[in-house]
Amino acid sequence: MRRLKNTVICVYRKLFARKSFYRFNRFLFSLSLRGMGVLNYENANLTGENYFLQHSLCNWISDEEELVVLDIGANEGDYACKIKGFYPKARIYAFEPHPKTYKRLKSKAVNYGFEALQLACGREEGQIELYDYSEAGSEGTSHASLYKSVIEEIHKSESKAWTVPVISLDCFIKKHELETVHLLKIDTEGHELSVIHGAQHAINTGIIGIIQFEFNEMNVVSRTFFKDFFDVLPNYKFFRMLPDGLVSLGSYIPATCELFAFQNVVAIPCSMLTQSGLKRK
Repeated sequence: MRRLKNTVICVYRKLFARKSFYRFNRFLFSLSLRGMGVLNYENANLTGENYFLQHSLCNWISDEEELVVLDIGANEGDYACKIKGFYPKARIYAFEPHPKTYKRLKSKAVNYGFEALQLACGREEGQIELYDYSEAGSEGTSHASLYKSVIEEIHKSESKAWTVPVISLDCFIKKHELETVHLLKIDTEGHELSVIHGAQHAINTGIIGIIQFEFNEMNVVSRTFFKDFFDVLPNYKFFRMLPDGLVSLGSYIPATCELFAFQNVVAIPCSMLTQSGLKRK
């Protein structure tokens, strides 16, 4: 099989590695990204998030357990509401630092039965600047970020800053005496690695299980490589979401991992993958 693969590569390169085929190869590359679970941002079916929550997550949660979820960067609470739809008894803590967006999150939290917190998460407790659009951002948008350049360079708009409280997840978990967090979901517009750094004790002691995070162009602004996630989570295996399930990324390979474009990644502890008695897909 390896010999055949090398032969196909050599033939393709000989025929198509030419200037006249450059646009064609770019188009094939664009198609391949979508097929690999990258840039499928249009809806939760295409991202694979719906399949993950409805069909994959339950394979690592026993029927007797109460699902505990930390939703970091909850925005208006769509993710938390979705989990409540699949797991009505789930205990969810939804974090959203933007004061205006938090009010809408709080309203949904009351209606759907989860807890909303007006907090950002990072390495340590304190205060930090949150940036959003100067106009539309006054009401809060999903692009709000702790990095000014996300608004001004990536989204090409003027920014406005809010000073918001920030806490580490290790402090939060200790304060609330959480013994298990089955799912840590992080969507913080480039700040995902810092959230994980602030949860290292909980991760290393096995309190936190599965971690779902976005990796995209915001990580260029925060100067975060995919390799950084491999390094900070050495006892985890990484998967990319596809519409019909998770696909393993295997060992770290820059060419297939360092793709700074929208994708949902799931990190699962190696111990959970080898655990007996639970179904796995």
